[in-house]
Amino acid sequence: MQTKYIFFDMDGTLLPMDAMVFARTYFKLLTKKMLPHGYEPEDLINGVNAGITAMQTNDGTRRNQEIFWEHFAKVAGERVFDDRALFDDFYAVDFQRISSSCGYTPEAKRAIALCKELGYHVVVATEPIFPLSAMESRLRWAGVDPAEVEFVTSYETSGYCKPDLGYYRELTERLGVAPEECVMIGNDVGEDMPAEELGMKVFLLTDCLINKEHADISRWEHGGYSSLRNFIRELG
Repeated sequence: MQTKYIFFDMDGTLLPMDAMVFARTYFKLLTKKMLPHGYEPEDLINGVNAGITAMQTNDGTRRNQEIFWEHFAKVAGERVFDDRALFDDFYAVDFQRISSSCGYTPEAKRAIALCKELGYHVVVATEPIFPLSAMESRLRWAGVDPAEVEFVTSYETSGYCKPDLGYYRELTERLGVAPEECVMIGNDVGEDMPAEELGMKVFLLTDCLINKEHADISRWEHGGYSSLRNFIRELG
């Protein structure tokens, strides 16, 4: 089938970053924000981690957003539901400071521009464990205007997480497109390459490669952004 949609992962693909540095900075800023409102740092950190863990095993019966808040509240307390405005404000203001802990490459915007120039639809297929506002902020940190892409996965709209094939299946069904008409571009062997099992073409970006199981990456098209551009140009 002819390629119609190109999916880009976010972390380590469009946005170069060290996940551990990002997490440390995130929790530092979140606890600082919420401490004056009576939240203990340990409860916040454990609560967020409980919510993330629950989302990562979601089976699609409910949105990740609902799963997250349910498990977050079990640890941090039911008051979190009354304080949603505080958490929204955190993402609008404090969260923006995390951008300094991330890298940047102009190649991200160039790759998306090339896709659009060639007539492809562009989707950001990132792990949907944050609200859309946070996803769009991180996209801006990568130098990409959210208006330049057709859809961004987030915890409001997804009922699965990578590498569950349900994540990719749900996304293609939402877009009304067959997996064989899509390409998944990402840097994580374990999370992004499984899209191939549904029939998608895949490209492994090696600039910030994650290969926890030390898989032989020669089985997939792979390389840096220059190789990616050639791959995109040669798509049928």
